[in-house]
Amino acid sequence: MGNLRSVEKAVEFLGFKCVVSSSLVGATKLIIPGVGAFGAAMERLEPLRSDILAFASSGQPLLGICLGQQLLFDSSEELGEHVGLGLVPGRVRYLPAGMGLKVPHVGWSPLSYKASGGLATGGLQGEQVYFVHSLYTDCEESSDIAATATYGLEFAAAVQKKNVWGTQFHPEKSSSVGLRILRNFLEC
Repeated sequence: MGNLRSVEKAVEFLGFKCVVSSSLVGATKLIIPGVGAFGAAMERLEPLRSDILAFASSGQPLLGICLGQQLLFDSSEELGEHVGLGLVPGRVRYLPAGMGLKVPHVGWSPLSYKASGGLATGGLQGEQVYFVHSLYTDCEESSDIAATATYGLEFAAAVQKKNVWGTQFHPEKSSSVGLRILRNFLEC
């Protein structure tokens, strides 16, 4: 749903092999990128749902990017009620309107790391990443939040639950900071 080619190019730029596929056979890592609506994306992923859940349960690394992070959660209120993959407990909610901020949130915002290691390895407080989103992930467990950003409210900019990682921002469009985060994932 969207940014497949830009993620593929970023992974290859970092020196890793990337295959865009609708099959997980032989995969050692999985990236679920996404731009678009939650419900439509889940419909497209439905044929792979059991394979994705088995992949995550096996302990192999999985990364959701932007809409891909949102799909990792239990549910979303975007354009109705939709069930997600349920890999990270919580719900996808609309950014609040009426706070004097434009929605969608488009642009660079600083990260506040809540974890060390994994996704946050080498990260510096306040480094900027690129966002394009109208919804945010509301984590049930604060321990799943790897980094936050603020846009009217503080939200989970990145999550990490064991081998399941997610970024609400686009690491493939976030310059050296984003490339470092992608490398952290690819080397885990």
